[in-house]
Amino acid sequence: MLRVSSTARWPSVLHRSRPSIIAMASVSSAPSAAIAGGSGVESPGGTRVVVCGGGVIGACTAYFLATKGTARVTVVEKCAVACAASGKAGGFLALDWCDGSPLGGLARASFHLHRSLAAALDGPTNYGYRPLDTLSLSLLPDASSAAAAPPSPALPPWVDGPAARPPRTIGTTDSTAQVHPQLFTRTLLSAAAAEHGVEVVIGELDRVEVEDGRAVGVALKGGGGRFIQADAVVLALGPWSNRSPIVSSLFNVSSLKAHSIVLRPKSPDAITPHALFLTYQPAAGAKTLDPEVYPRPTGEVYICGMSKEAEVPDDPEEIVGERESIAMLHKIAGTVSRHLKEGEVDVVAEQACCLPCTDDGLPVIGEIPEVKRCYIATGHSCWGILNGPATGASLAELILEGHSTTADLKPFSPSRFLRRRTSLWQ
Repeated sequence: MLRVSSTARWPSVLHRSRPSIIAMASVSSAPSAAIAGGSGVESPGGTRVVVCGGGVIGACTAYFLATKGTARVTVVEKCAVACAASGKAGGFLALDWCDGSPLGGLARASFHLHRSLAAALDGPTNYGYRPLDTLSLSLLPDASSAAAAPPSPALPPWVDGPAARPPRTIGTTDSTAQVHPQLFTRTLLSAAAAEHGVEVVIGELDRVEVEDGRAVGVALKGGGGRFIQADAVVLALGPWSNRSPIVSSLFNVSSLKAHSIVLRPKSPDAITPHALFLTYQPAAGAKTLDPEVYPRPTGEVYICGMSKEAEVPDDPEEIVGERESIAMLHKIAGTVSRHLKEGEVDVVAEQACCLPCTDDGLPVIGEIPEVKRCYIATGHSCWGILNGPATGASLAELILEGHSTTADLKPFSPSRFLRRRTSLWQ
């Protein structure tokens, strides 16, 4: 059960690289007492850590901090746990799709952690964890096209749209899997609260308090300006990271607005667990799209693939899908399968979310230069759900033990931007 204190209110998709082979619990309005700490000496009873952000990165960080047994953790979240991208993502997991890039080690570690978490938290029941096969398919817009290939026995029967060529298998149950991201994030925090005393505060971050170059806590807006003291602060604010001057003075976090729809077919048993990565050109000369289709064990089907750069609003609830993008996703769904055509489905959601992106395309994970005991984890773009567990576990190790063993965080260090900034000044 999550214990939630209410004080104030808070101020997919990038094209994924494919393999190169081609509810909350009880709510309490009582504020918690401030905990002493932040002087560089561990607070009585354990290291007091405030995690700002209740998305998948913040939830994973809080969970792994709490399970260490030496930290007292508070999560500060503006709206609700997993109310933004972590509640609207696809939840696709891949073991080796990041191999050959700086993300390779992080992704592999996180994929295995997802398996371990699913075993510990009954992931198949609580948040739809399951391995699945993954196919790459080039889809034609018109079933009458002369270019359509004959039906392929490699395609699951429900995928009956016109294909330009037979599909390729790009993932198996050994190397690809899925979760329902909102349920995963909430299950993780519920477990951390029930078993390890993590508290979730609904409130709006105003600033990180810094004394003598060290983070000593966070101040919240409203409610008399509540201050939560801490020995360490983690900023896991996704595309809202730039709202903190500590972050924006060092590097930029931009926002990619990603659209998705969730459908419930009238014949859900016909839909087998096959993730689809599509290539689709709506018409001759039109831009080629790369939509993705994820059937879920709930009987729903998630479709995404329309994205654009956009400014992130202050309120996550103001992020809504654009009519043309949503309409295109419905068209793609009906082209993929007769089971997903209008009239054959109930529409569960038409939505959008903002993904955090950095200038060099890599996440930022580690201690912020020149502000000791202030840590950041952001910029995961479309791989946030996959890489959440290894990010959280690595940060927990870094905060409590001084170094990470789960994954090598050097490629993601915030200090890389400090070096670039220095070179620009020279």
